[in-house]
Amino acid sequence: MELQGRNREIMTCISAAPSNEKVIRAAAEMAAFFQDGFTALFVENGYSDQMDSASRERLRKNLKTAEELGAKIVTVYGNDIAAQIAEYANASGITKVVVGRMNHRQPLWMRLFSGRDGLEAQLGKLAPELEIYVIPDNQPEYRPDYRNRAKRMTAVKEAITVSAADFGKMLLVLTFLSLLGWLFYSIGFGEINIIPLYILGALFTAIWTSGAGVSALYAFFSVVTFNFLFTVPRFTLRAYDASYPITFLVMLFASFLISSLTGRVKEQTRLAVQKAYRTEVLLETSQMLQKAKERQEILDTAAGQLYRLLERPVWVYEMGEGKEIPEPKQYPERQIGETGGKLSREEEQAIAWVREEGKPAGACTAQYAEAKYMYLPVRGQKKVLAVVGIAMDHYPEPGAFEKNLMIAMVDECGLVLEKELLNMEKQEIQARAKQEALRANLLRAISHDLRTPLTSIMGNSAILMESPVRLEERKKQAIYTEIYDDAKWLVSLVENLLSVTRIENGTMRMKREPELLEEIFQEASSHLDRKAGEHQITICPPEDLLLVKADAGLIVQVLVNLINNAVKYTQPGSVIRVWAEREPMEPGQVEPGQPEAALESSVPMVRIFVSDNGPGIRDEEKPRIFDMFYTVGNTRGDGRRGLGLGLSLCKSIVKAHGGSIEVKDNQPEGTVFSFTLEEAETAGLYGD
Repeated sequence: MELQGRNREIMTCISAAPSNEKVIRAAAEMAAFFQDGFTALFVENGYSDQMDSASRERLRKNLKTAEELGAKIVTVYGNDIAAQIAEYANASGITKVVVGRMNHRQPLWMRLFSGRDGLEAQLGKLAPELEIYVIPDNQPEYRPDYRNRAKRMTAVKEAITVSAADFGKMLLVLTFLSLLGWLFYSIGFGEINIIPLYILGALFTAIWTSGAGVSALYAFFSVVTFNFLFTVPRFTLRAYDASYPITFLVMLFASFLISSLTGRVKEQTRLAVQKAYRTEVLLETSQMLQKAKERQEILDTAAGQLYRLLERPVWVYEMGEGKEIPEPKQYPERQIGETGGKLSREEEQAIAWVREEGKPAGACTAQYAEAKYMYLPVRGQKKVLAVVGIAMDHYPEPGAFEKNLMIAMVDECGLVLEKELLNMEKQEIQARAKQEALRANLLRAISHDLRTPLTSIMGNSAILMESPVRLEERKKQAIYTEIYDDAKWLVSLVENLLSVTRIENGTMRMKREPELLEEIFQEASSHLDRKAGEHQITICPPEDLLLVKADAGLIVQVLVNLINNAVKYTQPGSVIRVWAEREPMEPGQVEPGQPEAALESSVPMVRIFVSDNGPGIRDEEKPRIFDMFYTVGNTRGDGRRGLGLGLSLCKSIVKAHGGSIEVKDNQPEGTVFSFTLEEAETAGLYGD
């Protein structure tokens, strides 16, 4: 096996050996000296959950030590430890491995039976390019006991127990193969051709049933059945041929071996399926977290996936700015109350420690190990954003691979939460920047546009003060008129500014009441610009009495802005026309049983039009015509550019009334502004 590529990383292995802590620390010191990465590999061989309590405690302590020393914990599955180490080193490109030397040698008969040397020798054969650093083991002799007395008895009992269903399956396989062998025997096949049938039956039995007991029974009964049916003398348990006992022993050994190998393959398959499922959960969690948009949705997703992985209650403590422990949320919610009420002091201290230190605590950890829950931090860049509690009492302790997945999931949740917080901060910064830009634009526009009328007012006032006698009466009236126009323009500007401010701050209070549209038209006509007299303004009252549900003062302001806008941007003598029509409703638009939202969308509306026959608005300017501070290219003859607030204010007022506003070309020339309001006769049917 050749190493593909090179990776500046040192790897060691984690086990329950007493000397393993020394090996881990030596590897960490080497990684720090060479400034390399540090990986700690744990080989899960299916027996870790059957260790005695002392070995399990040492294994947990060694895992904790590796984490504290900055190691990346990796879990792989397999019974051949050396092969798993070499395979992972090859896949990840690691070239340096630190292992411990056993302080005892296996008995000769075990070495001959297994055909294996020490771990370092096996690694040297499997990965000759791997640099192996061996740390001597001076601890007392250690032999891993994967089965303590209670667990050994339980394992033996489970192995020898044969269920009625499995026994029936074994008899079915044995009967079928005996009938098939009888057929072979009757057509002239010899005993040597029948023996493989019973050996093959051992494979079928091991696959079809569970446990070693039924496989052992099959091995015994297959030999007895073959002896009874096919050896001379037939239909007895005796055998004349001296070679038959050897044949029986070979059959028995082959059946046992096939059953053992099949059981091992089934166990490897179970581990592979379990690992695939957990990896699928991790990948699915990552995808779901990336799609989550809000803080609570992110936490719900992570907690739900943890429950799916572990099948035990999960609690989430969303940390705030204070020191107190917040009320948690449990997943799944149907199991609320399982923890038994108020948190104990041990639990509170564990949660507080996790929040302060940003490290796991509670059950199955070195800190506050007496707690009933394991607490994992959901870390951001600067602080712990949440603490996840996972039930451990009355549940089996999760394996190393499961713990790695749990930590990976909460870390992914922390990254997504941090990203969401950064996005929110970014939006707040952008909003503040937008407000600052709005203020800057407003001040710049006000300083520019107030200068012209104020300068005109000051100049005309100075003329009147310096030479009031020498001025003709006609000249005085003209100056008075200009001062009045400038002052009125300033008043209109201030009113628009105040209205925009109230809308932006959300302080505008509307009183929507049924109003006669004709009266709104008349009121608007009395507040038009003085220059409106230079245009042909026609206000067409509706033929029918149209009532709209509106704030009359605000709608008057909309009409005044639209008409004055037409006066400002059209040539003297242009025709400006104001009228209103009911919006047509399509037949069958409102159907019985429609939801309330659909009914609201079907409220009868009135559309109000303001048209002119001026130069019109270019198509490229129409999408921005209602933007604040945007003005079209035309300018007034008196030099007043305008703040670009009028149409933006109209849009805000109409939208607050539940209507819409738009602009189109007039035919054959000019522009048509129109907006909609709710008709009052049917407003009461749908609610305010």
